[in-house]
Amino acid sequence: MTDQPAACPICGNPALEPKYKPFCCGRCADVDLHRWLSGVYKVETDEVPDGEDDGNP
Repeated sequence: MTDQPAACPICGNPALEPKYKPFCCGRCADVDLHRWLSGVYKVETDEVPDGEDDGNP
């Protein structure tokens, strides 16, 4: 392990504040949350969304 704190995944600054880890501050945590809520980040799946026909009767 290293003695240096991990870098914030949004801006790259050291993530020193335990309250916001793995982010460096509340702003970067909010940026990440906004990206998830707006669909920038996605978790790939093979499941068919509800309401869509998968072709099987």
